[in-house]
Amino acid sequence: MGESVAEATLISWLKDVGENIDADESIVEIATDKVDSDVPSEFAGKLIEKRFEKDDIIKVGEVIAVIESDQIPNKKAEEEITSRDSNVPYVDYKDKKNSKNINIVDGESEAQKLINKAKEISSLNFSPQKGFLSPLVKSIIKKENLSDNELFSILGTGKNGRITKKDILMFLKTRDNSFSSQNLTQSKNKIVDSQSEIIKMSRVSKVISEHMIESKNTSVHVQAFIEIDVTNLWDWRENIKESFFNQNSEKLTFTPLFILAVIKALKDFPILNSSVMDDLIYQKRNINIGMATALEDGNLIVPVIKNADHLNLIGLTKAVNDLSQRARKNKLLPHEVKDGTYTISNVGNFGTLMGTPIINQPQVGVLAIGVIRKVPSVIETAKGDYIGIRKKLILSHSFDHRIINGAVGGKFIKCISDYLENWDLNYSF
Repeated sequence: MGESVAEATLISWLKDVGENIDADESIVEIATDKVDSDVPSEFAGKLIEKRFEKDDIIKVGEVIAVIESDQIPNKKAEEEITSRDSNVPYVDYKDKKNSKNINIVDGESEAQKLINKAKEISSLNFSPQKGFLSPLVKSIIKKENLSDNELFSILGTGKNGRITKKDILMFLKTRDNSFSSQNLTQSKNKIVDSQSEIIKMSRVSKVISEHMIESKNTSVHVQAFIEIDVTNLWDWRENIKESFFNQNSEKLTFTPLFILAVIKALKDFPILNSSVMDDLIYQKRNINIGMATALEDGNLIVPVIKNADHLNLIGLTKAVNDLSQRARKNKLLPHEVKDGTYTISNVGNFGTLMGTPIINQPQVGVLAIGVIRKVPSVIETAKGDYIGIRKKLILSHSFDHRIINGAVGGKFIKCISDYLENWDLNYSF
C-alpha cells in the first residue's frame, strides 16, 4: 500500500456476507495516509466472513475477509495460505470444490489447520495485564496511553473475560467525563474557552503528523540554502512555452525544469539517492522523484515519477501534469505514491520565499524551491559592475546528517544551482 505504510482504515464494505463476488470485483474500500483504494477479489466466489468493521484500523498483513471459492487449485490454495505477501492486508480464500483432495489429518485438512492457526495468531495478542487482546484493542490502548492499573480496572465482556473494543471505548468515555482534581490540574492548560472552535484532525492529517514526527526523530536534519539567478531559465521558458504547448498539448511549468536539474545533480552525487536502514546505506540505482503536491483540503501527498532519469523534458512534463492533476482528484493508485528516492517541494507556488522541508523517510534528502522574484542585483561584466533587475529564487536543501556531511550537502545544492543558472538558451526539447 505504499512505502512505510503500516496500517489502513476500513472505509466501507462493498459486499455483504453471503453475496456472490466476481473475479476482480471490489469487496471493500480502505484508506491510508497516501491514497484511498478498493480491494478486489482475485477469484469468483462467495463472501463468508468479514474480519473488520467500518472505521476499524487494519494492520499490514492481516486478513480482512474470507471468500469461499471453487476456482482455486489445491496447490494454489495452500500457497495462498502459507505464502502471504506481508506488505498488504489481504483476502483469505477457502477451497470449496476440491477440499477433499487436500491431505486430511485427524479429520481436519492441513489447509484448514493453517487457516485456524492464522486466525489465532492474527486476532490474538497476549497482555500480562488482561490476557489476550486483539490488535485493534492494543492499538487503542497504546494510542490512549492506558496504564496497567487502568487495564486491570476494565471488566472485559468478551470471551473468557477478554477486553473488547466496546469495553475500551466505554472506559475511555467514563475516564474522560470524570476528572479528578489531579487531572484538572494537569489539563488546565488544555481547556478551550467558549470563544474557540474545536476542529478534529482528519485521519490523513493525524497520520501525516505522526510521519513528520517520526522523520524528525529518525534523521538528523541539516539545512543548506542558496540563492540562484534563473533569469535565463525564465526567458527561455517564456520564449518556447507556447510552441511547447502547441506541439505536445501540455503546459510547461517550472517543476519539470527543476526536476531535470535535480536528476543531473543526483547522478553527480548518488549518495543523495539513498536510504538508511540501521547501519546500512542503500544507494538506489533508480532515480524516482517524489513531488510534494498540496490538496484542496490542505493535506499533502507525494506522487512519484519512476525512473525519472529515463525521461526527456516532454516525458517529465507529461508525468508532472498527470500525477498532480490526479492527485488533486484523489485518483492516484497505490504504486504511484511509493518507492521514491528523492523529493522536491515547490513551495514557491504559494508565494513562499523559502522553507525548511522535512525529509520523506526513508530518503535522505528533500529540496524546497522558493518563489521566483524580481530583485536588484549586481551584474559583473568585462566593462565593470552594474545594477540590474534579475529573477531569483532560494533553494532550501534538508539532508540527513547521519550519512551526508555539510560539504556534500552544500555541493549538491550548488550543483543544482549551476545547472539552472547556466541554462542553455538554445536548449531544444
